[in-house]
Amino acid sequence: MKEGNDRMRPLMVSEVNGYIKKLFAGDILLTYLQIEGEISNFTHHYSGHMYFSLKDDKSRIKCVMFKNDNEAIDFKPKDGMRVVISGQVSVYEKDGSYQVYARKMGKQGLGDLYRAFEELKKKLAEEGLFDQERKVPLPRIPKKIGVVTSSTGAAIRDITSILKRRYPAVNMLLYPALVQGDGAPKDIIKALKYLDAREDIDVIIVGRGGGSFEELGAFNDEALARCIVDLDTPVISAVGHETDFTIADFVADVRAATPSAAAELSVPDRKTLLDEVSSIGSSVLGEMGRKISREDDKLDGLMKRLSYSSPYRSLSDKQMELDGIFRQLEHSMFRSFSGYRERLAGYDARLKLSDPGLPLEKGYGIVTDPDGRIIRSIEGIRPKDVISVRLKDGSLKARVEEVFEEAKDEN
Repeated sequence: MKEGNDRMRPLMVSEVNGYIKKLFAGDILLTYLQIEGEISNFTHHYSGHMYFSLKDDKSRIKCVMFKNDNEAIDFKPKDGMRVVISGQVSVYEKDGSYQVYARKMGKQGLGDLYRAFEELKKKLAEEGLFDQERKVPLPRIPKKIGVVTSSTGAAIRDITSILKRRYPAVNMLLYPALVQGDGAPKDIIKALKYLDAREDIDVIIVGRGGGSFEELGAFNDEALARCIVDLDTPVISAVGHETDFTIADFVADVRAATPSAAAELSVPDRKTLLDEVSSIGSSVLGEMGRKISREDDKLDGLMKRLSYSSPYRSLSDKQMELDGIFRQLEHSMFRSFSGYRERLAGYDARLKLSDPGLPLEKGYGIVTDPDGRIIRSIEGIRPKDVISVRLKDGSLKARVEEVFEEAKDEN
């Protein structure tokens, strides 16, 4: 940079990117070209635009195909598909990156990696390794979870965060492993076998964050797939994003769309558990109350039956019956005594009437001969006979001077 009037000012970043874009636009080869390659890291955005990369065995280039252009495609692009695109190369000024702006796309066939993926998928499916019947259900409340992934990736951070939030009581054991590259499948297999051999691991999460189809290639390894099938501990596969599928996903006991989703599937939500416990407690208390009420009703019935058949009740009934008999006997005796009293009173009256002393009280006397026999008639009485006369306060002796026979009334 020269001093003085001819000194040049620094360029702005946007000016540099704009200049490069003009250079690309001025190149006849880059304004319209055809490129053949294998689709990788394909995303069909909700806006309708398609974002992907084209790659060969040595390099790759980023591509975008806007909605108005991709609506004319008569097939569904996907990772591993070999295509030929037509378009131009330009610079995206905002971040200074260059990419192909595709206008047309034609299908050329499957790429080598994707073809191998499909062949292995078909082979293992025919062997029954994907069958749901052979898969092990996850424990509802695990005590310890084993995790096989990179120790520095976003996957382990997401898993750890969600486990702490959903169910803090669970323990987690991380076995760091390579998740990309030639040595990754063997490293992952070693980690899985170690965790499966431990008796304290209830479930294993294996996976990684998102990436291109070839970056996820470690999880399309046949040896890894057969290892997962042979494990006794249930396995959750959590590889890439929701739209990514690997062989590990198909053979695992459970496939999670992302590592975060795997963490959510592996443990229950603490709040949900507390609500369930509260609900169960209420149900138990309610059932206990109903059972106690039923047993009370049964007890009342038994008490009534016992009361009806109780010897005390029988004795009480007999006592009441005996009291009735005593009352009847007393009544009968009273009536008998009353009759006897009446009869006795009659006898007494008659006896009093027969009492020889009663006439004496009225001024009469009882006349007896010397032998003490009562003289009832003048018959046999002669003058000068000696007689005795008993009065109420004594007796006297008398001599008969004269006997008079009572004159009879002829009328």
